[in-house]
Amino acid sequence: MITEVTMPSMGADMTEGTIVKWLKAEGDQVSRGDKLAEVETDKTVVEMEAYAEGLLRKIVVAEGSLVQVGTVIGFIGDASDEVPEVAATPASKPTEQKAAPEPVAATPEPVAAQAPVQRAEPAMVPPPATSISVSEGGRVKASPIARKIASEKGIDIAAVPGTGPGGRITKSDVENFKPSPSFAKSGGRSPVVIDGSDIPLSPMRQAIARVTVRSKTESPHYYVTHEVNMGPAMRFRAQLNEALVDQGNGDRVSVNDMVLKAVATALIKYPKWNSTFAGDKLIGHSDINLGVAIALKEGLIVPAVIGIQNMTLIEISRAVRDIGKRARGEGGSLSQSEMTAGTFGTSNLGMFGTDTFAAIIVPPNAAIIAVGIVKEKPIVKNGRIVIGSMMNATISADHRVGDGAEAAILLGEFQKTLENPARLML
Repeated sequence: MITEVTMPSMGADMTEGTIVKWLKAEGDQVSRGDKLAEVETDKTVVEMEAYAEGLLRKIVVAEGSLVQVGTVIGFIGDASDEVPEVAATPASKPTEQKAAPEPVAATPEPVAAQAPVQRAEPAMVPPPATSISVSEGGRVKASPIARKIASEKGIDIAAVPGTGPGGRITKSDVENFKPSPSFAKSGGRSPVVIDGSDIPLSPMRQAIARVTVRSKTESPHYYVTHEVNMGPAMRFRAQLNEALVDQGNGDRVSVNDMVLKAVATALIKYPKWNSTFAGDKLIGHSDINLGVAIALKEGLIVPAVIGIQNMTLIEISRAVRDIGKRARGEGGSLSQSEMTAGTFGTSNLGMFGTDTFAAIIVPPNAAIIAVGIVKEKPIVKNGRIVIGSMMNATISADHRVGDGAEAAILLGEFQKTLENPARLML
C-alpha cells in the first residue's frame, strides 16, 4: 500500500519548512523511525522521521524547496505499488524571497548569513554656531554675574554668544540664551545619539512571538516559587566531578543536569504534570520528554531529552551536552521527536546571574520550571545564621491541568531531591 509522506509540523506554530537534504534516495529501504530528510524550520534544522516502512518510491519535493505543512513530499510503498501522479516541486530559486539553504547546512542559520538590512546612519546633530569671544589666555570673556547665572542654570558659559564689548558675555546674554538639546546641561559634550531605526524580525523571532502569544493566550498561567538549599547538592556535585575526572572519560555534571534529574524524579511521582490538556481530558504520556531551553544567537529553542525517566544522572549530562552541540550545529541536527515531543519544560538563567524569573509554558506542555543562579546568602539553620548556597525555582503551571497546591507539591518534591542529593543517583 502506497503511503504519502507529507511535510510534518516540527513545532507548535510551524506552517512551512524547507527540504534541506534528503537522507534517503529513491528506491532505498525505509523503516519506521528512520531519518528521511533534514527540514529547516523557522528555528532550526530538524531530522524528519519516517512513519511508514517500505521503499522510498518517489521524491516529490526537491532539496531547497519551501513547502507548506501537510504538502506531499514523497511516497513510501512496495515495489509493485502504483505511485500517484503529483507534480514535482522544484528547488526554490535564489531570487525568491526565501533563499534555499545549501544542502550541507544542517545548523540554524547564523545571524551573519541573513540578508543584510539597510539602515540609515543616524545623523549627528552639530552644535549651533556661536560667536564666542575668548581672551588671549584662552579664558572666556564674561562678567562675574554672567558666570554665576550660567552656573546656576547648568549652562556652559563657553556656549553663550557674547554681545558685550569685544564679545564679552553679559548677564542678559546668559538670561536670554536658549541652549540647544546638544549643549543644555551637558557641559558642551557631544550629543548622545540613539539608533532609532526599525529592526526587522527574523523568521525565528517571529515564530517565537507566535508561540509565546499562543501560550499566554490559551494557557492560564500561575506561578509558585520555592527557595532551594543547594549546599548539599553543590558538595555532592564537587565530589562526583572529582571522581569523574579520575575516570578520564570527559564526563562532568553541571547544576543544570541535577535540576533535570530532580524534575524527572518529581514527575515520576506526580505524572499528572507530564500530560497535555485536551478539553474534557488530560492526555497522559508514557515517557518524560524533558525540554531544555537553549539560547542561540538567532533566538530560543526548547528541544527535549527523550525518555529521561530511564536515564542516570551521568546519562542525562551526556544527553544534554549532545543536544546542545547539535542545536548549535556541531555534529548533526536535532531530531523531529526532540523538537516536537516534549512533555514538560525547564529553563535556566543562572549562568546570566538571574536570581528569579518565571518562564512561559511551551505548548502543549502543562508546566515549566525555571531556575536562577546558585548564590551564597545568610540563612537560619538550627537557630544560627550561617551562609547557605541558595537557588530560586519557579514553576509556571497551566491552571487547567492543576491547582496551586498541586504545583507546590510537585515543586516540593523537586526541592526535596536537590536538598537530599543521594536521591539523584536512584
